[in-house]
Amino acid sequence: MLDRLELFLILARTRHFGRAAEEAGITQPSLSAAIRQLEAQLGCVLVNRGSRFQGLTPEGERVLDWARRLTGDVRAMKAELRAAREGLTGRLRLAVIPTALTTAARLSAAIASRHPGLRLTVTSASSIEILERLDDLTLDVGLTYLDNEPLGRARTLPLYAERYVLVTRTDDAPAGPELPWAELAALNLCLLTPEMQNRRIIDGYLSEAGVTVTPQVETNSTITLISHVIAGGWATILPSRAAEPFLATGPLTATPLTAPDAHHAVGLVYPPREPVPPLLKAFLAEARGFAE
Repeated sequence: MLDRLELFLILARTRHFGRAAEEAGITQPSLSAAIRQLEAQLGCVLVNRGSRFQGLTPEGERVLDWARRLTGDVRAMKAELRAAREGLTGRLRLAVIPTALTTAARLSAAIASRHPGLRLTVTSASSIEILERLDDLTLDVGLTYLDNEPLGRARTLPLYAERYVLVTRTDDAPAGPELPWAELAALNLCLLTPEMQNRRIIDGYLSEAGVTVTPQVETNSTITLISHVIAGGWATILPSRAAEPFLATGPLTATPLTAPDAHHAVGLVYPPREPVPPLLKAFLAEARGFAE
């Protein structure tokens, strides 16, 4: 049954029989047959079918939750047995909000030096995508906001408080060591796209300060934001940690934003599973050394 549950998870995530079969490396008729066999074993219809995938039935939604738990537990068991035989080896999948990628690099370097048999896949994702991928079992751990939007059942490990700065060219920097949020209205801003939680946080503080902005440039990449600021004519708002690597050299400067002195917690999110898989357990242990 476990193999069929794995196929059911892929189908629920892709919502397409053809794409699910391709990802699983089998033919579409084989996938359809496996899902029907699973339905026969469980005694209920899991998938609404027509000429194409039409979603899960109510029973299918309940089975999806069980399938995630059972499959996750079996994967964790296999990982623990492998670690007992071979030591800490394998791949850990980490997804990171764009503004925390510099912290992710520090974490990766620390754990790689301590556990050379561990391989990391690090991807950039929105906070919503991170939670979805944890549920779908396509992610082991995420680095995201902890205190701004609901996290569902995910467990958390706080690492630091994110604070915000205005990044400009040095020759465009505002006068004074600080700048109130209310004074950003006159600036030509480039910002992250609205699906990014950082943008929603920034929009909230701008609104609180009575400021309405219409960014001329929006992107899901902090590198793209910085590139536009360097080109001249734009400013952007970033967490101070995200801005730091770009300030050491080059023509940029960062001005702390005040009134309010806003901050949000950033840290790790991971599935509520016991025991914690060995690779994830080692990663969390290393991350605790970075916590403020």
